[in-house]
Amino acid sequence: MYTIYVGDKPIILTTKVEKETDFKSFLLKSVNIGKVIKVLNNTDLKAVHLIHNNPDKLLKHFLKLLPNVIAGGGKAYNANNEVLFIYRNNKWDLPKGKAEGKESIEETAIREVEEETGVEGLKITKPLPTTYHIFKRNGKHKIKVTYWFEMKTKFDGKLYPQEKEGITKVEWLDEKSAQKALENSYANIKLLV
Repeated sequence: MYTIYVGDKPIILTTKVEKETDFKSFLLKSVNIGKVIKVLNNTDLKAVHLIHNNPDKLLKHFLKLLPNVIAGGGKAYNANNEVLFIYRNNKWDLPKGKAEGKESIEETAIREVEEETGVEGLKITKPLPTTYHIFKRNGKHKIKVTYWFEMKTKFDGKLYPQEKEGITKVEWLDEKSAQKALENSYANIKLLV
C-alpha cells in the first residue's frame, strides 16, 4: 500500500476492495487522474482508493499517470537532538529539493538542506520513508517523489533561510516545538516527524 497526497488528502494505492464510506474507489488501470485530483480538491471526500490486483505494480502504474519530479530531503538533527525546520508558504516543512544533473539522491538531500538553511557538516545516518505528493506548476499536475534521509550535524552557526526559494525562517525545534509546528505542516511531513 502507498499513500500519495493531494494537499492533505490521500490517494491510497491498494489491492483491497473495501466498502466505500468517506472515500471513493477507482481502478488504477483505467483511472482519470485529473478527475481524481478534482474530486479530492472539490468535495468533502476524505480519500480516494486506486485499486490494482498486483501489489508489485501499484506504484509503477501510478507513477506513469503524471510527470515525476525526483527530490531529496533531510530530517536533520543537531547536537541537542533538535530537528531542523524551514518555514515556507506559511507552513512548517523539512528542507528538500529537486535532484540536479548526475548527483546521487543522497548528494541531492545534503545539498538541498545546506542551501535552504545554511547548515554545514551534515552526515546521513539512515534512509527514511519516501513520500509522494501531487502538485501543480504552470497549470500542469506532477508527482513529487521525495527520498528522505535522517541526518546529523554538529553545526551550531547562524541559520540562513534561502529567501529566493520562499523560505522565510529556519529553526532548530525541540520535540515540543516540533509537535506544535506540525499542527501547521503537510501530511507527508507529519509522517516523518
